[in-house]
Amino acid sequence: MSKKAETIVIAAFTEEEAARLTGLSVRQLRHWDRTNFFAPSLGNENRKLAYARLYSFKDLVALRVLDELRNESRVSMQHLREVKEKLLALGEHWSSTILYVLKKKVVFVNNETKQHEEVVSGQGVLQIPLQVVAGDMQERVRLWRQRDSSAAGRIEKRHGFGNTSVVAGTRIPVGNIKAFAESGYSIEQIMREYPTLTRSDVEAALAFDSAA
Repeated sequence: MSKKAETIVIAAFTEEEAARLTGLSVRQLRHWDRTNFFAPSLGNENRKLAYARLYSFKDLVALRVLDELRNESRVSMQHLREVKEKLLALGEHWSSTILYVLKKKVVFVNNETKQHEEVVSGQGVLQIPLQVVAGDMQERVRLWRQRDSSAAGRIEKRHGFGNTSVVAGTRIPVGNIKAFAESGYSIEQIMREYPTLTRSDVEAALAFDSAA
């Protein structure tokens, strides 16, 4: 796959959408961003711009985990910051490892020892803790993204995204779809990359001429 296609963003969510899908508040998301606890992976350096904070699907999964840890299990921010640094040192991420909570401390399974350990201290845990469940995020996004059938096969301008041409009813740029096609992807393969798109959506994007 070409470098152009490798940098394609499969999905992007505004902070309002991220809040609605994860259970966090916009205020909480902005605070975590300002304090360098959790920044959107697709964020613009100039946070004053419209849509300066855009979150990936991986971000949403991580934020869903953090909502469980902070808002439901009441784990302290100080401890979460320590966990963040430890996970980074271990090459892990909030969304790439199964986390648990025991007495308001975050626990994970050490890949080397296969034992439950308190993340920061490394102390072994003898009882089975509460598993943090984040696997429903894909279903949340699917339900949220159900489109009006009349949008299928149409292209429209997305004014908040630099007047970019996108598939109607989505935030998927026509340019992304064309880049996959230029890299040798078939229509079926492109649809697997973008599960919300229909064949008519992809065909319309490939046939679209921005200069027309």
